[in-house]
Amino acid sequence: MSLRHVKPAGEAIFKDRYTTKAKELLTPWQKGLNYDFSVAGVPLSKPSISHSGASQAPGAIRSALQSYTTYSAESGVELTDPIIDFGDIYMDPTDIKGNQHRIYEGLSDVYATNAANHWMILGGDHSISYSSIKAHAKNRTVGVIQFDAHHDLRNTKDGGPTNGTPFRRLLDDSIINGENLVQIGIRDFTNAKAYQEYADANGVTVYTMNDVHQNGIKAILEEELERLAGKVDEIYMSVDIDVLDQAFAPGCPAIGPGGMDSKTLLEGVLFASENKKVNTMDIVEIDPTIDFRNMTSRVAAYVMLSFMKGKQI
Repeated sequence: MSLRHVKPAGEAIFKDRYTTKAKELLTPWQKGLNYDFSVAGVPLSKPSISHSGASQAPGAIRSALQSYTTYSAESGVELTDPIIDFGDIYMDPTDIKGNQHRIYEGLSDVYATNAANHWMILGGDHSISYSSIKAHAKNRTVGVIQFDAHHDLRNTKDGGPTNGTPFRRLLDDSIINGENLVQIGIRDFTNAKAYQEYADANGVTVYTMNDVHQNGIKAILEEELERLAGKVDEIYMSVDIDVLDQAFAPGCPAIGPGGMDSKTLLEGVLFASENKKVNTMDIVEIDPTIDFRNMTSRVAAYVMLSFMKGKQI
């Protein structure tokens, strides 16, 4: 017996025959699948130095893809290829350092499948970038474009490997070189002088929000992408949502004024993704439990689509 007019629970979403929602592109990974794009979730937020429910962000960002279609009216591009979804890396409830090693091992396996040309990693707090970049840097030289209000160069003696330390650890462990790290959006009254000095001493290139306003995001990225492309095998893009002004990211644990607007960030991600060496991106620091109408998760989903669009125009 069939039930008339009944849809499966959780799938009772309006369907327009001419419209494909971005979430419909998600396809569970199976051995042998090969497509342009993939996604993996890293639901870790316990190393955060402030209250954070960022462990819930991977699912929230995937759900937010339902808010968008696959068609770019500005470019005429239709995103048609499935996105291979590797699911989420397992997180132990209490073992923080063990979790960070599991992220490294898990993402090493994900990258080693070669199932996609372009990778999108959904955090989680920013501590996950250490493990992801370490896994990605196997047998290659990696440069990093970091959109962030913070340097994330804190010392590890005061708190261990928190979400404020990933790039300090990458530099101290010689996984990346300071001259191959570019930080964009660093904000006033948000960092300590000691960490600016550490950045300077290690050759890190730092652009403040004032630099972004004066020079423009595209001009900055054009210069730095050209410089990095001549020095590294691949460029990894790390998008910390707290680079945005609090008006655009209410679901970010470290909200604050004076940040980037969402249009500027999206333009930057799109422009950077057009570079052939930018093939991997993470999105971090979203707490869905404090978000308003999923605004911040929707920004993250739009960042994913901008990255994909940049690879197809």
